[in-house]
Amino acid sequence: MRDERIWVEPVGSVIVARVRGKPTAEMLRECERRVLELAQETQHVRLLYDALELEAPEIEVVRLQQELEAARQTNLGSASLRTAILVPNTRIAYLARIAFGHVGEAKYRVFYNDFGAALKWLDDLGS
Repeated sequence: MRDERIWVEPVGSVIVARVRGKPTAEMLRECERRVLELAQETQHVRLLYDALELEAPEIEVVRLQQELEAARQTNLGSASLRTAILVPNTRIAYLARIAFGHVGEAKYRVFYNDFGAALKWLDDLGS
């Protein structure tokens, strides 16, 4: 049975992963499994995390996201995903930077409530 707090689907050439509520380790693992599955099936290289309805996770969950991100880079190799993270506030943005910051700012970026800017950045692979 799929967790209804997680929604991961391709939208055009972007994989959109939406997580609602307070994330757990199981939720993150399931979300990551679906993202990897879609990335391999579709060959998409753009990922948008919609965290607008996300509640602040425990730091252990943030650290788990770091591990999952590192494992994804190993699994996908040179086809690593350019990742935009859509956040509602500075607390979630701070936690997102901890979770994704180790991959380098060329591969991820945090956006405050600006879906259009996130998509534009994802589409601009030259930057």
